[in-house]
Amino acid sequence: MIFLQREEFDAVVVGSGVSGGWAAKELTEKGLRTLVLERGGEVEHQKGYVTEHVPPWDMPHRNRRITPLQYPDQAVQIRGNTVDAGNRHFYQNDKLHPYKESAPFTWVQGAQVGGRSLLWGRQVYRWSDLDFEANLKDGHGVDWPIRYADIAPWYSYVEQRIGVSGERLGLPQLPDGEFQPPMEMNAGEKFVKRGVERRFPGRNVTIGRTAVLTQQVGDRAPCHYCGECSRGCSTGSYFSSQSSTLPAARKTGKLTLRPNSLTHSLIYDEQRKRVTGVRYVDVESAEVREVFARVVFLCASTLGSTRVLLNSRTASHPDGLGGNSDALGHNLMDHHFRIGARGDIPGLLDRYYQGRRPNGIYIPRFRNLGGPESDRLGFSRGYGYQGSASRGGWSRGAARPEIGTELKQLLQDPGPWGFNMGQWGECLPRSENRVVLSQEMDRWGIPQLDIQCTWGPNEFAMRKDAMAQAAEMLEAAGCTNVTTFDEHKEGEYGAEPGLCIHEMGTARMGRDPKTSVLNGNNQLWDSPNVFVTDGACMTSSSCVNPSITYMALTARAADHAVKEIGRRNL
Repeated sequence: MIFLQREEFDAVVVGSGVSGGWAAKELTEKGLRTLVLERGGEVEHQKGYVTEHVPPWDMPHRNRRITPLQYPDQAVQIRGNTVDAGNRHFYQNDKLHPYKESAPFTWVQGAQVGGRSLLWGRQVYRWSDLDFEANLKDGHGVDWPIRYADIAPWYSYVEQRIGVSGERLGLPQLPDGEFQPPMEMNAGEKFVKRGVERRFPGRNVTIGRTAVLTQQVGDRAPCHYCGECSRGCSTGSYFSSQSSTLPAARKTGKLTLRPNSLTHSLIYDEQRKRVTGVRYVDVESAEVREVFARVVFLCASTLGSTRVLLNSRTASHPDGLGGNSDALGHNLMDHHFRIGARGDIPGLLDRYYQGRRPNGIYIPRFRNLGGPESDRLGFSRGYGYQGSASRGGWSRGAARPEIGTELKQLLQDPGPWGFNMGQWGECLPRSENRVVLSQEMDRWGIPQLDIQCTWGPNEFAMRKDAMAQAAEMLEAAGCTNVTTFDEHKEGEYGAEPGLCIHEMGTARMGRDPKTSVLNGNNQLWDSPNVFVTDGACMTSSSCVNPSITYMALTARAADHAVKEIGRRNL
């Protein structure tokens, strides 16, 4: 059934996560009456964080890790280590939004207004020209249509709004940003930092750059280290759509937010060769509705936005909007991780730390930066490390032979220091890593996605090097009992694509409509009034967390869209 009442807006934004929230803010503040369609339910800032400070003993299963046997409707979401009883209501019901896996691929999805901005890890690192020029220089993928200079002002613009704490390093491969004071590393991390930087000049151990406040921004307070970030943040200390961009959009009086609205496809006018609106389903009533606008921003997540484009089939675009290129649905990427090393830190038993800092250390990329080394490593691109030091807690008692009073006395003091570091590695764009529409439908009659994605030889060569280097650095720093780990198992779950939740590509930017879906302003070649600014637009993956780049690209694209409207080009 199609709902026939005609609605018109200046702009429609699909999705309300980090990209959609920014699109809503920028478009409304520039004067456009904007509708935001969000497939998930409403979650109101502060009031909607129903488990935020509930103690573990009042949570199901004492808030220990949950299993698919306990919650079969979220079996896919539970594969990672991010879902627990305290935050599972922010993750999608897998049975409502199924997909096919031709190889193991874990698609982690948000289930509410704000999307994964309520769940993300908040690590933010700028790309550099090392990243934007990589495809052109080594021949993997197509050339990015932009360079660092094109996006640098927008990084600054976004950073000042979201609030990023971090340390300036002056590294060309990891440009500095607009930083609040950095969080402090603990004693164990400082121990490793001294040892690594002494043994390996040119390698830096720094505190993570994170969208968590150390200074007030508007009505958002500095972080108080409660450690329950994934349950929502009432103080607004970490950036989310709820705490920052959506309130700004509402303040303009030009925002209409419509939860429980699943986008089906774009409405395309064959005569005008333009998209004129969006077709969506009210997930509660199952009514199909249409809304019309001058511009559309697709911010429904990488695979969500590409699914909309694939499903927007017309007489002149039988494979979907963007499907006349050889790129739509192809070149799916994620970061590969869950590999590295662990070790014990001797001494420092008179040192501890306060609170539950929502951050860790970061070691920026040091491989393939240029020079003769790049010819000897056996892989392209590079990787960085994230990690932290901590002292053993009560849980270490489960592995001890002591019982009773002896065990209690042993656990009165913290355990020894340990350090864990894991690699985050770049994935090359490969055409065979792709998504297509399945013959199977979801309950609203929209085709499911069939995801076909695996790691390639370059990723495996990189992982081998990263694991060895992690162990070498910990040993050089003075750690003992150093062991390595690699959780990837071919054909099994553990470190498969998707699990890092940094999926990118499938509707990439480029310079040629035959080999890309979007131009250098994130506009759809097939309809320039459609902008795709989430992870789908990415032409390569770098090795750093991508969300800050999505936000910067969104702000830049919104600025361009409004200027083009003023010039009567849209």
